[in-house]
Amino acid sequence: RADIDAVAIATPPATHFEFARKALLAGKHVFVEKPLAQTVAECEELVRLAYDHQRTLMVGHTFLYDAAVNRIKTYLQEGLAGEIYYINSRRLNFGIVRQDIDAMWNFAPHDLSILLHWLNESPATIAAHGEAHLQEHLVDVAFLHLNFPSGISAHIHVSWLDPSKVRQMTIVGSEKMIIYDDVHPDHKIQIYDKGIAKNNLAAHLGEFDSFGKFQLIRRAGDLLIPKIDFTEPLQVQCRHFIDCIRENKRPVTDGEHGLAVVRILEAGKKSMIEEGKAILI
Repeated sequence: RADIDAVAIATPPATHFEFARKALLAGKHVFVEKPLAQTVAECEELVRLAYDHQRTLMVGHTFLYDAAVNRIKTYLQEGLAGEIYYINSRRLNFGIVRQDIDAMWNFAPHDLSILLHWLNESPATIAAHGEAHLQEHLVDVAFLHLNFPSGISAHIHVSWLDPSKVRQMTIVGSEKMIIYDDVHPDHKIQIYDKGIAKNNLAAHLGEFDSFGKFQLIRRAGDLLIPKIDFTEPLQVQCRHFIDCIRENKRPVTDGEHGLAVVRILEAGKKSMIEEGKAILI
């Protein structure tokens, strides 16, 4: 139809590729809920079609439009955390148990998208382990370990079988430790002035025969909880899609970003099949 400029695809993941492909071939701008598609090959084709037809292709990685997530990105860019050692992420829930997609593909795209956004790099390897307790061949709990070229590591735990809802990411750095808690109503970001100086540790190596002596080289300062003005991420995301179409701008979560997330998920699936073997991405 000539009177339609753009389409939004919020259907089961198995249908994303075909619906998005048809829309792009028809010359429409396309917004697709995450994941962009179910394979790297499908994502690559959608990215190519969007480029060939000069259409906007945007993926619904909503957390990248969250004010707290973007505040933390600014902190990391400014070096607030110092050298980042590792990031630990937990996305847990009691249900909803789905039958069209497993827990890794359902939950982990959020964490992976945020990590790519924060670190500005893709992981080099992934080792993944999944367990299917409720439905055969459909993972309901998964553990992903990622190693990045910069030396940063990240661990992701996702589950449909936890007693309470958890949406928390912890960044451990040499200068500060930052917690992002999406579930907390007020304290979305908590910044801990905690750390252990490497130089002091090396100088006193072998002297820690008591916790009291260890305390002499550790830093445990203030806890800062910055005020974050709430903006509805979904609304920001939708406005961004429209702005990108009108102004011919590249979306923050464009097809390339969606492809990068699926590339990691596909490697994670392969790692699970190979019993946790580290897979190059």
